[in-house]
Amino acid sequence: MSARVLVPLPDRDVDLTEVAVPWHYLTEAGHEVTFATESGGAAPAADPRLLDGVVFGRLGAADEPKAFYRRLLEDGGFRRPVDWAGLDVRAFDALLLPGGHAPGMRQYLGSATLQDKVAGFWQLDRPVGAICHGVLVLARTRDPASGRSVIAGRRTTCLTKPMERAAYLATAWKLGRYYRTYPAYVEDEVVAALDDRAQFSRGPLGLRRDDAATDDRGFTVLDGNYLSARWPGDAYTFARRFAALLA
Repeated sequence: MSARVLVPLPDRDVDLTEVAVPWHYLTEAGHEVTFATESGGAAPAADPRLLDGVVFGRLGAADEPKAFYRRLLEDGGFRRPVDWAGLDVRAFDALLLPGGHAPGMRQYLGSATLQDKVAGFWQLDRPVGAICHGVLVLARTRDPASGRSVIAGRRTTCLTKPMERAAYLATAWKLGRYYRTYPAYVEDEVVAALDDRAQFSRGPLGLRRDDAATDDRGFTVLDGNYLSARWPGDAYTFARRFAALLA
């Protein structure tokens, strides 16, 4: 049975791995993916550094996700996204929140309009997936009844502080705060939204890209109908487990 999956995005600086890999697995499984941007109508743009290499041609997206992204550019739903304000969240069976760290992501990560739609979807008790900075959308989304974050009582992960710090320290000499989207670390803001620090898991240490199409070594946290992951290195496992959650 196919599902309708909503994927909100900013206008630019999309993390192509965290969008294209889940899109590939969801559409391969027969699900329908609807993309949404603030105003709709125009395809979101990927972070160019992830296409060309962050520093000296390195640290960008891997070849296969870039191939998925080239196919995604031909997808009619991606080329003509709907707008956030006009969304009827009841029309969707699942919500997927990709991440990304470049400045253009702030449009999506901080939108009150989008948070209002996410709060409405959360109340439907349907599958929600968030990876990397995408977890910030949930941390910032308030339950209208309690005023608490919608994930206050959930187990979760996100981009971890050691990962964010390592990327920043390795590239700040060249790129400044490119890897620091906000003054606060993503992990710190997510943990502050939880009822208990013990609900948060960093997963295994290290930045190796273990995850791939042929294995299942990426790290995710599943709590009921909510699935979270940390970074693009978890994207394959995250995508497969999210597709399985819909099944």
